[in-house]
Amino acid sequence: MFDRSRKGERALLLQPHAPGQSDPDVLEEFAELARSAGATVVGTLAARVDTPNPRYFVGTGKAEELKTHRVVLDADLILVNHALSPVQERNLEKLTECRVVDRTGLILDIFAQRARSHEGKLQVELAQLKHMSTRLVRGWTHLERQRGGAIGLRGPGETQLEIDRRLLAERVKQLQRRLDKVETQRAQARRSRERSALPVVALVGYTNAGKSTLFNAMTGAEVYAADQLFATLDPTLRRIDGLACGPIVLADTVGFIRDLPHDLVAAFRSTLAEARDADLLLHVIDASDPERDTRVADVERVLAEIGATDIPQVLVFNKMDRIDADAIPAESPDREGAPRVWVSARDRLGLDRLGDAIASVLGRERIAGTVELPATAGRLRARLHAQGLVAAERVRDDGGWDIDVDAPRNLVEPLFGLPDGDGERLRGALLAPSGDPTYNPESPLHRR
Repeated sequence: MFDRSRKGERALLLQPHAPGQSDPDVLEEFAELARSAGATVVGTLAARVDTPNPRYFVGTGKAEELKTHRVVLDADLILVNHALSPVQERNLEKLTECRVVDRTGLILDIFAQRARSHEGKLQVELAQLKHMSTRLVRGWTHLERQRGGAIGLRGPGETQLEIDRRLLAERVKQLQRRLDKVETQRAQARRSRERSALPVVALVGYTNAGKSTLFNAMTGAEVYAADQLFATLDPTLRRIDGLACGPIVLADTVGFIRDLPHDLVAAFRSTLAEARDADLLLHVIDASDPERDTRVADVERVLAEIGATDIPQVLVFNKMDRIDADAIPAESPDREGAPRVWVSARDRLGLDRLGDAIASVLGRERIAGTVELPATAGRLRARLHAQGLVAAERVRDDGGWDIDVDAPRNLVEPLFGLPDGDGERLRGALLAPSGDPTYNPESPLHRR
């Protein structure tokens, strides 16, 4: 057997493709993935695959050609832009005498480098172990040895492979228990936000579309952002005030990519739940990407996989500074009901239009009116201020207050259930006898 290099810095890329479907953009994205993992791409090799070879995935001739390229280029790592079976991966390693990593393994390696939070590290390790569990026979001959031999060292007769599989299965169960606990905590936090009636707006999109840069521009946060794939993994949430629809919680989530490994989607289910449980999705799209329509379709597939297709969307075309101004439409027509907004997160252009689009979606149903509160209703007054529902306030001579309320229905209605008659007082003031809101869109109150 060969000695596996642990450097992994000089990578030879193998790009399988169906007949007549060779796409240089796909290869360039894979090269960018390799560079994001810290590898130096020393060469590429395309391989037409009519029917996957059960031994090497590619044909025998192409596998021999891959071996020759590896020697000539002095590569210590072969990256294959496709999922390989354990047998195919092991056979390619044996033939080329070089470490072979498929697309899933490469993405998992990048995620392992990027994870910062405790939850993120647990999620990545779980996905890695599930991927590794089928690859324990990759050529280490010691895995076939049985314990035993000298007196005092004889074991139960398990092979090293069986021991490793058992230990790995135990570790997977342990990680799953820890992640279940973290997911419970996240669910409690989401329920707390629901009780506070703050709508959640989640940023989603293809990796490197500029989600974190946009998040920083909208919130003033300092989330790590870089021009690389999967720059950030861990979700970050910030409250935003000052929108016409009232305060919101903005969530930055992990970026998507084509052929995202299913194990990774499963491992990151609690992180992706921020998108699945959001009230609105800001689908961030790289406006300068010539393949942006394909990227949108890839993101939609992942959203369907996590059950988030029915959530309202705003399509945010980012990086408008990189394209010709004539290519930006004068109007923003809807695409299947989703408003379209053009912005530059880096230059902070178009953020006002984006705020208006968010408010238009979340604030379509508003409730407005004047609430007359006696001096004894201080608790309800404080609650209205805390929720950001007060448009104007006047103090009466008797010590009470006249409070103008103008807010989305979803922020006001939870207060109708307040005890001690406060909820009924609020309901009676804001709803007409017919139950319809007394809100007038032409009122100056709406333009506060």
